[in-house]
Amino acid sequence: MREFFGFGGYTRTPEGAYSFQHLLFVFITITLMIVLAIIFGIRNRNKELSKKNKVLVVSAILIDSFEIFKIVLMCIRGHNPMGWITLLPLFLCSIQLITIPLAAFSKGKVKEAALDFVFVFGILGAIAGTIGAAQNYNAYPVLSFDNVVSAITHSISGFASLYIVISKMESMKKENIWMLFTILGVFIVLAFIANKLIPYNYMFLSRDDGTPYVIITKIVNGNKVLYPIGVILLFVIYVFVFYGAYFLIKKLKKN
Repeated sequence: MREFFGFGGYTRTPEGAYSFQHLLFVFITITLMIVLAIIFGIRNRNKELSKKNKVLVVSAILIDSFEIFKIVLMCIRGHNPMGWITLLPLFLCSIQLITIPLAAFSKGKVKEAALDFVFVFGILGAIAGTIGAAQNYNAYPVLSFDNVVSAITHSISGFASLYIVISKMESMKKENIWMLFTILGVFIVLAFIANKLIPYNYMFLSRDDGTPYVIITKIVNGNKVLYPIGVILLFVIYVFVFYGAYFLIKKLKKN
């Protein structure tokens, strides 16, 4: 158990990004995520909103509980009571720690915006935080606290995203897209501030750190000014592509 939780450091050699162990582990977690989303989504599709919402309430409680446990354990493990400053929900994936509870417990326009944000970014976060998390699987063994909890929280985000659309909870109103960008913009500003004050690399706005954002690093040739602009533009492009694909699929289904 000491080895799993990383007390004293991991003695096992990390299996590495895209190793057989990494791919098998994320295949299992993603499969569970999809299967559970389909089961609960179809079961609740025709029920009233309050019944549908219960699944999101449980998701919100679980994702925040796992994250709080992770923060507490890492502070204890590192003998650093201030370790939480590098574990703030200021990555694109970890924004779901705020937006899933908002989707579950708020009402009106705020609920609509939160539901759409989780729908749009939840599945992206699940894929990026499991398959795309090369830096984690190069740093820690696959079956370690760091990677297991990360896979669980990212998979909950993906589950919530799929559940929202399968159970027909999304609004995807074009007039509400500004609220989605407002949520995103607030967290980008907070990430910039945190990166300057701590300093850290929230939202990978300072450098790619071995993530798929390395593509942007190569495009801008490592330029420190153009790199964060490229990351933010990628967010914006993704949103519009997602909305475009969503409405195209809806149109094709009607025809």
